[in-house]
Amino acid sequence: MHYDPIKRSLGNVFNRTPWLRRLFYNLLDLLLLRTWHVHRELRQWAQGRRDQPQNILDAGAGYGQYTYWLSGLSEKWQILAVDVKDEQVADSNNFFRQIGRRNVQFAVQDLVLYQQPNSFDLALSIDVMEHILEDVEVMTNLHASLKDGGMLIISTPSDQGGSDVHGADDASFIEEHVRDGYNIDEIQQKLRTAGFDRIEAKYSYGLPGQISWRLSMKWPILMLGMSKAFFILLPFYYLVTFPICLVLNWLDSTSRHDSGTGLIVKAWK
Repeated sequence: MHYDPIKRSLGNVFNRTPWLRRLFYNLLDLLLLRTWHVHRELRQWAQGRRDQPQNILDAGAGYGQYTYWLSGLSEKWQILAVDVKDEQVADSNNFFRQIGRRNVQFAVQDLVLYQQPNSFDLALSIDVMEHILEDVEVMTNLHASLKDGGMLIISTPSDQGGSDVHGADDASFIEEHVRDGYNIDEIQQKLRTAGFDRIEAKYSYGLPGQISWRLSMKWPILMLGMSKAFFILLPFYYLVTFPICLVLNWLDSTSRHDSGTGLIVKAWK
């Protein structure tokens, strides 16, 4: 399944007005389980920092939903959000100007090449590494770009069924992925190679999360891939599944998992 065309279609719908884009971000925050996990880690990081100037890098910003959420926590935080897609960067800059978030800038950058030494207190790489073959180079650049004591947070599929791959004959559900998922020890070793010395890694998307992902993401994406007419039925579909997914997301994000199809990794310089 090629995910980018569906993402572009969603963007075309929700980019029409700032109000629709805000609504889109709020829906993503509720539906995407990774967001529940990432927000939980970011809230911990933000404790005691909201009144302090902080420089943040959103590395592979995509739609910009994490930049939007973070920029709403403190006007003192300066956020640079980078992505390789020119149109998406231009749309995001326009949106953040429209809503008056002056502490945000989007820029076109290739993470394999981008490095801004000793500049950031926090870097995010949310569902990015599985799209980049040269992942150690990216990790090395992020390490160099962090200040001493700065933190990197990564969300990515694991090798325990991430990308919906459960056997040697399975193909990744998202065809843009260059790897199906990381072994938890492998990603920690790659971060050490990149220069990080303190690393914490844990599984996300345990059993509750896997059920939620199928209900909230996999099946709707498959249906949208078959026909854009499903956009009309989407609100009715979520009217039924949305409450179930909320409960499952809460269960997954508040539980410790011995295994899971996702990984949440934190690393400090």
